[in-house]
Amino acid sequence: MDAPTPARPLMDGWFTLDPAHPHLLGNRCTRCGTYYFPKLRTGYCRNPDCDGETFEEIELSNEGTLWSYTDAAYAPPPPYVAADPHVPFGIAAVQLEKERMVVLGQLATGTELRNLELGQPMKLVLEALEDGRLVWKWQPLEGAK
Repeated sequence: MDAPTPARPLMDGWFTLDPAHPHLLGNRCTRCGTYYFPKLRTGYCRNPDCDGETFEEIELSNEGTLWSYTDAAYAPPPPYVAADPHVPFGIAAVQLEKERMVVLGQLATGTELRNLELGQPMKLVLEALEDGRLVWKWQPLEGAK
């Protein structure tokens, strides 16, 4: 009997693979504390008031509040991997309080747009695509309203 294939992320280095407590991976300027997601690949801070050039990799908050949402009735372009045929899905913009940033992501399977309310607590989850690769998604935090 073969061992199960380990989970593979769709995009390496963008999130942790802990199914119970996944986190997006970003970085933070060591001089001014500005957070970035995705991680900066340049050698300088984009904060106009900072001349920092060093960054530490960090796990971003895995919970936030729903800032905005919409549906995707059309198939997005690559690198998104669309089902064939395309099935509409929801997109959430979730504000991470500690980092003071908004992160976009697809809504988790089964999340109905009609049940969402701006400002409601959301959490990061991992879901597998049809080919088994993992992506991050947002879903309402259970028990919160």
